Amino acid sequence: MTAQPARVRRFTQLDVFSSVRTLGNPLAVVLDGQGLSAEQMQAFANWTNLSETTFLLPPDTDQADYRVRIFSPGRELPFAGHPTLGSCHAWLSAGGRPQRDLIIQQCEAGLIAIRQSGERLWFAAPPRLRDGPLDEAEVVRIASGLRIPRKSIIAHSWCDNGPRWRGVLLGSAAEVLALEPDPAILEGLDLGVIGARGKVGVVAPADAAAEVDFEVRAFFTAGGSLREDPVTGSLNAALAQWLIGEAIAPARYVARQGTRLGRDGRVYIEQTAPDTVWVGGYCTECIRGELTL
Repeated sequence: MTAQPARVRRFTQLDVFSSVRTLGNPLAVVLDGQGLSAEQMQAFANWTNLSETTFLLPPDTDQADYRVRIFSPGRELPFAGHPTLGSCHAWLSAGGRPQRDLIIQQCEAGLIAIRQSGERLWFAAPPRLRDGPLDEAEVVRIASGLRIPRKSIIAHSWCDNGPRWRGVLLGSAAEVLALEPDPAILEGLDLGVIGARGKVGVVAPADAAAEVDFEVRAFFTAGGSLREDPVTGSLNAALAQWLIGEAIAPARYVARQGTRLGRDGRVYIEQTAPDTVWVGGYCTECIRGELTL
């Protein structure tokens, strides 16, 4: 595809999974993505330096309302949670009107159903590509990288729905918040546990007095360094499928993420059928304008 000359395009930046600006996970959305090559999209995503930047396009199928391409600074992603909710919010705010009761987003992973409920948007969690317990050797290596005894991990599971998340359950939110991962050990686990092909999500029940049910943290490596994601839709979707499926969590709960980063993200989970889990959150617009691209 030949790239077209630069032109003015509509642009917005949002905070996702928070009703308060700067306390969620930021997302950049280019509302007019037509005519941009994949290389141009990737270059702009690198420039924004956010965890994800998305580009809205007309759908390729009449089953979808719009199409989105999702880029991290290093690569294109088939699916991601907070870009799904944020892109949908941007599309609706720009005048998008769904053809049916549910909004249908087209992305590389397929068609994703999204619904509105009050001020929240919810996406239907895609099926996991891999589930079931992790290999014991991986669990031992994760425990070492998190600097905790192996016995502190009381349950574990593959949570792979595109991003190759591995989920581990600890006994309390205090244990989750106290984690000080070892970057050298975790980076060294690139092939099996964490990094470009694998990521670790940690979850635990919150204290009875808390306003939420679970505390979540997400760790991955990028560019050779360990990073923590503020609020992660894809991880929380797969965690919900695992935790509800194993009767560890109720069919409806609220997870908090980003606490150690000074964020206060909220992810709302609701199972409406044995094979249907919805992941919801608020989207708050922070910047609206134009860019030349």
